[in-house]
Amino acid sequence: MSNAPTLVSLAADLESGRTNARKLVDECLDKIADKAGEGARAFVHVDVEAAIEAAKAMDRLREVRAAPSPFAGIPISIKDLFDIKGQVTRAGSRALDDSPPAEADAPVVSRLRRAGFILIGRTNMTEFAYSGIGINPHYGTPKSVWQRRVGYVPGGSSSGAAVSVADGMAYGALGSDTGGSCRIPAAYNGIVGFKPTQQRIPRDGGVPLSFTLDSFGPLARTVRCCAVLDSILANEPVRPLDPRPVKGMRLAVPTTVALDDLDGDVSRTFERTLETLSRKGAAIERIEVPEYLDVAVMNAKGGFAAAESYAWHRYLIESHGDVYDPRVSSRILRGQSLTAAEYIELLEARKSFIARATVRLAPYDAVVMPTSAIAPPRISDLSDDAAFTKANLLSLRNCTLTNMMDGCAISLPCHRAGEAPVGFMLSAVGGSDRRIFELAAGVEAALDV
Repeated sequence: MSNAPTLVSLAADLESGRTNARKLVDECLDKIADKAGEGARAFVHVDVEAAIEAAKAMDRLREVRAAPSPFAGIPISIKDLFDIKGQVTRAGSRALDDSPPAEADAPVVSRLRRAGFILIGRTNMTEFAYSGIGINPHYGTPKSVWQRRVGYVPGGSSSGAAVSVADGMAYGALGSDTGGSCRIPAAYNGIVGFKPTQQRIPRDGGVPLSFTLDSFGPLARTVRCCAVLDSILANEPVRPLDPRPVKGMRLAVPTTVALDDLDGDVSRTFERTLETLSRKGAAIERIEVPEYLDVAVMNAKGGFAAAESYAWHRYLIESHGDVYDPRVSSRILRGQSLTAAEYIELLEARKSFIARATVRLAPYDAVVMPTSAIAPPRISDLSDDAAFTKANLLSLRNCTLTNMMDGCAISLPCHRAGEAPVGFMLSAVGGSDRRIFELAAGVEAALDV
């Protein structure tokens, strides 16, 4: 990805006239339409005519120096979770086929559009965002970039979002992250994915999975690209990102939970990355974080995701449950048995977890761990429900730790060319978003993969 265009380089090319919005859109549309590629599975809808017309408009505005931002005219994809005015939001399902078109853009979509980004299309996803694997029986499953002829999972739930960026069908993507849905597919496709502190970015206009844990964030080719998109989504000024020097970084590696059951590729690549950062001056300390053991206990009966998704889906499942992916509906229905008292206990347990973990992690700039405990498994190996469940839990486990803390986290690739894709995740308590971007930019430069 190091030689691929970034949002900053594209903005410079647009400003200088080396390219224009129409050319960028045409190139993306050609890649989406390529029958040898993954466009048909990465996208559930491609807005060809609207994208072309928007590109023409941005080019005209730039000619008269009225472009709404330096990034105006750059194509971006939108996860099928979000409302786009005039379109039906299906959330990767067939159960919402008969829903009316959205009357307005979701705020996050509106902010991207206001900056002049071109909405190239809606990307495929795990049905109702309920899996870290990315398999979708309704619209097909886009393959990860890793050994595409073999066919590895793309990661979920923002599966098409990651593939759209990795394959150059868009230059950035809007995704969601409840337990890793931006970071896992980013890791499985060798790109960058960011989970913001929840309260920074409005969640209206997106189909919820868990009101408590949902956050909306970007996927893109570089840390800087994600930082640009994050600022726009949060309605903050886009500022230059100054990478922090690796020398002097204080990084904690949790030995509790996060390093359990790593597969060989992930373990080797992660340890090599730690060695590289240590050699360049980072202070890396392996610490116990016993609070992380609480997460499995909180999720034993399905946790917030089951309880809160059931509250949203209960009537839809009654009327359209026969068209749900059974692997999704069965997980939603776990929330049916959670009592009000148990839900209140869950809220109190999370509050205590956040308070205790925040104190323990306060001395460090960031907590680092593999984004996923496993490299992407083969799609063909997951037809068995037991294999699917195991892979899903191992994909989600580390990322979930951050969502349960209401923290912020970023995944960036740390594998070398020809190796299985592995994500290196930096996380911190809520409100540390800018610091995580600065640290990640420093790590990205140090790894130069």
